[in-house]
Amino acid sequence: MLFALPLLFALAVPPVEAAPAPWYVWASPSSEHRVCAQTSPGAAWRKVAGPYRNAACRAAPYPTR
Repeated sequence: MLFALPLLFALAVPPVEAAPAPWYVWASPSSEHRVCAQTSPGAAWRKVAGPYRNAACRAAPYPTR
């Protein structure tokens, strides 16, 4: 019985797959500075390119749906 309960729980829970957050190129409104980040570097920054798969922001972007 002690073996059956964890086994039943493991079979009842569906497998979960998680993907990493995408990377974007952000541009500063006050200068021509651009950064690659997953989240906005600040309130005034705007998203100019992406999403990308890695921190270099040079690889092929994620396919758009």
